[in-house]
Amino acid sequence: QVQLVESGGGLVQAGGSLRLSCAASGNIFTINTMGWYRQAPGKQRELVASISGGSINYADSVKGRFTISRDNAKNTVYLQMGSLKPQDTAVYYCNVDLLTVTMSRRDYWGQGTQVTVSS
Repeated sequence: QVQLVESGGGLVQAGGSLRLSCAASGNIFTINTMGWYRQAPGKQRELVASISGGSINYADSVKGRFTISRDNAKNTVYLQMGSLKPQDTAVYYCNVDLLTVTMSRRDYWGQGTQVTVSS
């Protein structure tokens, strides 16, 4: 069993910053990719950023404003969000692609955390 616990969402004014965290725990052998997705009301879930080894990807809409990082010792991924815009308002989900201790490759989602940016 693997659990993902997210934290750090909230309400912020446009131009402000927030940092999201997602900690994975449980029967983890190794983690491959960690990422953040978001889903705004009436829209599909979209990739915000992902990190795998030395490779990092960002959605064009957040490049230069958001930074993804991970602490492998803590099995934790972070999303530092800056220069926030009202269009960044969404529920943010972390996603982890990993190998369990039984060598099963699995994909897990966090519970989601609301980010609301007021204008």
